[in-house]
Amino acid sequence: MGLKDKIYAHAPNVVQNLLISLFNSIAYKDRYGKHYKQFLKVYSKNKVLSTKELKELQKIKYEEFVAFTLKKAPFYSKFYQKINSPTKIENIKSLPILTKELLRKNCEEIYTIPKSKAVLSKTGGTTGVALEVRFTKKDVEERFAILDHFRKNYGYKLGKKTAWFSGKTLLNEKDIQRNRFWKSDYLFKVRYFSTFHISEHTAKYYLESLILFKPKYIIGFPSSLVELARMGKKLNIDFPIKINAIFGTAETITEQLKYELETYFKTKVLNQYASSEGAPFIVECPLGNLHLELQSGVFEVLDENNLPCKKGRLVITSFSTHGTPLIRYDIGDEIELSDATCTCGNNNPLVKEILGRSNDYLLSPEYGKINLGNVSNTLKNVSGIIKMQVIQEEINSIDIKICIDPNKYSLNDEKIFLQNWRERMGNQQNITITIVSEISNEKSGKFKMVINKLMK
Repeated sequence: MGLKDKIYAHAPNVVQNLLISLFNSIAYKDRYGKHYKQFLKVYSKNKVLSTKELKELQKIKYEEFVAFTLKKAPFYSKFYQKINSPTKIENIKSLPILTKELLRKNCEEIYTIPKSKAVLSKTGGTTGVALEVRFTKKDVEERFAILDHFRKNYGYKLGKKTAWFSGKTLLNEKDIQRNRFWKSDYLFKVRYFSTFHISEHTAKYYLESLILFKPKYIIGFPSSLVELARMGKKLNIDFPIKINAIFGTAETITEQLKYELETYFKTKVLNQYASSEGAPFIVECPLGNLHLELQSGVFEVLDENNLPCKKGRLVITSFSTHGTPLIRYDIGDEIELSDATCTCGNNNPLVKEILGRSNDYLLSPEYGKINLGNVSNTLKNVSGIIKMQVIQEEINSIDIKICIDPNKYSLNDEKIFLQNWRERMGNQQNITITIVSEISNEKSGKFKMVINKLMK
């Protein structure tokens, strides 16, 4: 524990809130520096650019980014030694793919800046692969400009009251004893809620604080928010506050999850994709369609033979990763592209669905891969299940843990729930359902609905 963490851990609650305000002020200097407004203007021009113009800008940024990388990162000079003209975007398919294992083993030769000059991001909590990524300050400004431009479509800006649910370690024993599961940034009007302590016994205090705070926006892990929504329904706590939007972060938003959140919180849930490693952005437009952000990077969707396809694993090249360049990086997620067009004015190509992490699947002997959306939909028409986690260690067997509301969950619900699983997994699958009192979150604060040990 560093000195800053020690001071925070032992400070009184009011002082902790003041320290959070101070830490954020320092962090925002990196996010909103001299290049931020210029990047905001760049991404605001999406609506006046044609698809052809966007692809031309992507090409220019790609060539500049790869040239920079070859000059600054020794690993890539060796990696591309036998490649002709690697800076040309038309040759991208001839470049080898960077795996997570290669990135982790060679990161010291991939970093282009010393740690002392970098903005650091740690990733890998849900995959078991710990990795420290370095960003330049300019990278961070670009990434926040993209994010803020997306949220600006719904009226958001820094300083508007926001409730934030993420994996920050915020609380001490006194907080827990006093049923205080949040901290506040007084300066920027943000209340940070711990995602580690949401349960049937604490949900009342979370919801009371949220309602009293009256946020205009909620940002955070969808799995934590849906758990809170389910607890609120169980406890008959209505949510009377008018919220402009919920912005999900770090997790796949399934249709079932979106429905539950929008029903309880009575607002829109907006989707966007990026990653703590620095993936380029996919953002939802006001018409509800997902757009690739071509100026932020190159998106390749590949099948198991590394050939282009509509639905498959995502390999990215991100232009805002100058500190730890990512070129043809297999990020471990899957998406499905769309041939449709959108009338919102943004001419970036469309994504039909963000499927999530490649190990957020179950495997069925009869039906093959069962994605996260289908897993989530097993809760349809079932009452009383508050939380669910599925663990698969063998191809023909799954173990399902559920937390229930005994006043609502009945034998009929169990029958429907099991039938929903049979429809998705088939009759050859051994399915074990166990009622438990608690299901823990990951160390990152995220909740993992699917733990597929076959895919590790």
